[in-house]
Amino acid sequence: MMATHNVRGDEGNVREGEVRDEGRTTSGPPPLTDATREKAREIMARYPRGRERSALLPMLHLVQSEQGYITPEGIAFCAEMLGITKAQVAAVSTFYTMFKRRPTGDWLVSVCTNTMCGVLGGDKIYKTLSEYLGVGHDETTPDGKITLEHTECLAACDYAPVMTVNYEFFDRMDPDSALEVVQRLQNGERPTPTRGARLCTFREISRQLAGWADDREGAVGEGRAGEPTLAGNRLAERYGISVAGFDPSTPIRKAADAAEKGGSK
Repeated sequence: MMATHNVRGDEGNVREGEVRDEGRTTSGPPPLTDATREKAREIMARYPRGRERSALLPMLHLVQSEQGYITPEGIAFCAEMLGITKAQVAAVSTFYTMFKRRPTGDWLVSVCTNTMCGVLGGDKIYKTLSEYLGVGHDETTPDGKITLEHTECLAACDYAPVMTVNYEFFDRMDPDSALEVVQRLQNGERPTPTRGARLCTFREISRQLAGWADDREGAVGEGRAGEPTLAGNRLAERYGISVAGFDPSTPIRKAADAAEKGGSK
């Protein structure tokens, strides 16, 4: 029986293992290494002794940054490092949609099809991209570049309809503008999001979600806030509204400092 590697979904698509196509063999995800183990220990060290299992979420992102999705090896790795069962790890990894159980492309394109975005064009956007790419929900193009999904809510109703690429926002989209973004990704470009940092690959954003900063110079500071987000601030400026006695230069006290001050009374 021929082994297959899951590139797309359930309809004749990719599964874990490898693909043999006309004599060509494509290996599965890279193995987790000693370097991965050191990174996992660094994540665990962020948590109090005895509570290391709280490191599971960032550790799953670490696995995705190394292997592109949550593999059986990754589940076993997390369980071993944290001293919990594989069933416990699998339960968490299947609960959160940001953890992918299938190989995921360099570019995860998420189209919001919840009520607000859906009625304003999100459903049409998703249908257009699905037909163009030849994939359905949670499926990846044969070249491994783009994974498409529809999402229930991207928490950006004031910019509807929206889609994200690796969790960076593209606002007020329509089928044509969404298709243009996808075509540029296929051409090796990195289109600029409407808001937020410049695009990085799925594995790169997974590394950031695991707790490491974006090391690209100036990438994080490039984004700008959208006007709907600033609407309240604009109104406050226009009508001179501010919090009574608020000084924006006042330093924010740390919890330990506040507790010490409270205890000295």
